[in-house]
Amino acid sequence: MGKAYIVGAGPGDPDLITLKALRCIQKADVILYDRLVNPEILKDAKRDCHLIYCGKRPNHHPIKQDTINHLLVKYSNQGKTVVRLKGGDPFVFGRGAEEVEALVANGIHVEVVPGITAGIAVPAYAGIPITHRELASSFAVVTGHKPKGKPTDINWKGLATAVDTLAIYMGISNLPYICEELITHGKNESTPVAIIQQGTTNHQRTVTGTLGSIVGVAEKEGIQNPAIIVVGEVVTFRDKISLLEPEGKAENYATMA
Repeated sequence: MGKAYIVGAGPGDPDLITLKALRCIQKADVILYDRLVNPEILKDAKRDCHLIYCGKRPNHHPIKQDTINHLLVKYSNQGKTVVRLKGGDPFVFGRGAEEVEALVANGIHVEVVPGITAGIAVPAYAGIPITHRELASSFAVVTGHKPKGKPTDINWKGLATAVDTLAIYMGISNLPYICEELITHGKNESTPVAIIQQGTTNHQRTVTGTLGSIVGVAEKEGIQNPAIIVVGEVVTFRDKISLLEPEGKAENYATMA
């Protein structure tokens, strides 16, 4: 009997992978990896490791989840060490729980290796703290997309009135709806918003605005997925730090250390 690992690869920067995740990759016989996994990470796999691409894009899932579950079970039953490598953290909008369930149901030993999730790391790379002693004492991670389209079953009223910072995943296609819902349920139109595209990578882009203006900003700048939407006063911290920077620009604050 083999063993399966459900592994988080982090948000994009290969340096953000954990040591435990790296060890899993190095000993794997089979790796099933997602679209947002940085290819540099796969270079640490064994030369004879079987790599299987399981990438999904919005509204385009060439490999169904049932097929992925079947492959995990199949290779584990062959006595192999199997790694399911997922962007970010496998339990944050990553279907990792479904895969664990399928493996356990088939009597396979499985271990989950957490990863750094994009909702925290990506804003940090853009100079935006998800919490701040003076600006935000609570935050929520929210999906901006559902299988049938708009996330209509989300408690937007609760999010608008009870949470200081929102980190919204997969929400670009539904950005007008999300902004409208938040404003309708109590958020001021002037609430700061940032969108970070391809965060923590060399292609990172950040645009800012307000709930009332960000849709137009995103359209003008051609912002696309993958991107994280950050809503809340913490977005203003980016401008504060930018003013303190000698060159007036700081796209990646990880270098400040």
